Amino acid sequence: MATAGKVIKCRAAVAWEPTAPLMMEEIEVAPPQEGEIRIKVVATGVCHTDLYHLFEGKDKRGFPTVLGHEGAGVVESVGPGVTDFKPGDKVIPLFLSQCGECKFCKCPKTNLCDRNWSSKYHDIMSDPTTRFTCRDRPILQFMGTSTFSEYTVINQIAVAKIDDDAPLERVCLLGCGISTGYGAAVNTAGVTPGSVCAVFGLGAVGLAAVMGCKNAGASRIFAVDINEQKFEKAKVFGATDFLNPKAYNKPISEVLAEMTNGGVDFSLECVGNTEVMRTALESCVKGWGVSVLVGWTDVKDFSARPIQLISGKTWKGSLFGGFKSKDSVPNLVCDYMTGKIKLDEFITHKMSLEQVNDCPSCILYTITLEGKVPHSPLNMS
Repeated sequence: MATAGKVIKCRAAVAWEPTAPLMMEEIEVAPPQEGEIRIKVVATGVCHTDLYHLFEGKDKRGFPTVLGHEGAGVVESVGPGVTDFKPGDKVIPLFLSQCGECKFCKCPKTNLCDRNWSSKYHDIMSDPTTRFTCRDRPILQFMGTSTFSEYTVINQIAVAKIDDDAPLERVCLLGCGISTGYGAAVNTAGVTPGSVCAVFGLGAVGLAAVMGCKNAGASRIFAVDINEQKFEKAKVFGATDFLNPKAYNKPISEVLAEMTNGGVDFSLECVGNTEVMRTALESCVKGWGVSVLVGWTDVKDFSARPIQLISGKTWKGSLFGGFKSKDSVPNLVCDYMTGKIKLDEFITHKMSLEQVNDCPSCILYTITLEGKVPHSPLNMS
């Protein structure tokens, strides 16, 4: 392409400081260096973790930055040493890398990677090395991806090549939320046929967890949320029972225990709230119940009574649904294209990049970075 080897000027939504609205800016995107790929971003989802960094984490060392980590695009150019990608390839950027060489990548028990940005910089959620500048200042690349920019540069170990026929405005959601929730159920929890499950929080991660429980053969799936408007959507993905904790005068864990003869087999916390994490654990049956922490947070400690674990329950965490990123994302794209998993049903709106500040705190949005798309407002909060 004509832009290969040159600095590209493009639009990006820059977060200059915590809690402030994102600003549309013209940024400079440097050419890819050794082992890197420059990608033209076509579509991106809005994930709660973007909002977490902006409004909850608020570590000033993590700013200015370009948010976004749930995107899909086309390779514009590649740096020296890149052999598995070429201009024109459809790709999904990955916030969780897979180098294939470190002790974690070689271990089948985990999907962590020692070369990922989070190994050293989880507190600021960005590697200080960046290919972005704006107003003569370096701009951090959030979670190594920064999909709220028309172009981004990413190391090849954090990019998945996908089917040429894949619709980018749909499969971009597999860059985080859908993979995270779905994998938490089928991989981390290991939901079994005939089991009883409870999913706490019905954003896209929670809905994907419901879908995972359904596909794994669960016989009963409780969808738990304080917003009852989400129950109909949860039914689409396989939920069978619906509970609003505010509708009861006792802890929802007690309600679940009464409805399931002692508790559920599997529970998944998809909110990122430490109190809900404890409730999800307490909702499991003793002896074999498994509870999985899925919602992202790193600002509070969590706790539980030791007897919860002594009695035989298991408390686990899940990052990106336990999927090894480069290996699994192309397969998930194929699963969508063959009808095994849903994606279309997660999307409520399509918006232009300029409308990014209009997105409420949900993940059911895709932003297109090519052309203008009308916006129909809906309060999902």
